[in-house]
Amino acid sequence: MKITAMNPRDSRIAAVLLLLFALGLAYLVLLHWWFVVPLQQVREAMVDLRDTHSRYAAAIAEKPALQRRLAELGSGQAASAAFLAADDPNAAAADLMQRVIDVVAANAGGGHCAVTQKMPLPNPPSIAGEPYRKAAVSISLTCDMEPLAAVLQALEQGTPYLFVDDLSIYRNPVVAQQNNGAALEVQFSLSGYVRPARPAAAPPGRAPDDAGAAP
Repeated sequence: MKITAMNPRDSRIAAVLLLLFALGLAYLVLLHWWFVVPLQQVREAMVDLRDTHSRYAAAIAEKPALQRRLAELGSGQAASAAFLAADDPNAAAADLMQRVIDVVAANAGGGHCAVTQKMPLPNPPSIAGEPYRKAAVSISLTCDMEPLAAVLQALEQGTPYLFVDDLSIYRNPVVAQQNNGAALEVQFSLSGYVRPARPAAAPPGRAPDDAGAAP
């Protein structure tokens, strides 16, 4: 096989290409992986740190406003409409029963809905660490479907915040057959939370009980 020698021009081109390849390989082996890549990682870490610092700085700047908002929420908690108006669970239970009567009267509409029985339930035992006391009553209704839906929605969606539990709905088959479709018999428990009573302030100028008598 005869090998033809390259002319000077092709030789220079081949030499330049080999030089570029050698330089690229040397860059990758000696510079890129040892210097460029670590510097890129450091730059990315610095960008992440700046972003984190900006977020923390923004959160710190909002701290006074958040503290004021928390203070406003804490001071307005006692006057919140979410709690029952009465300070005593027994009085709150009586208010709950009256509220059911008022809600039923306001939402009966053209249908039939009436309170057949209402009675307070025993106050649940206080749970350790629970700041609020609960008042609950048992309610029985005879109600058509549409007024019943309106009554339950009004109780649970209004204020103070009330909770309907142990809901039982049935139709007496004997009465339904006699009256050609009687109203539904409904039973449920209704509960709400009593606002914690504020401690009574001592009368001004009154000495503590354990203070010693002045000589």
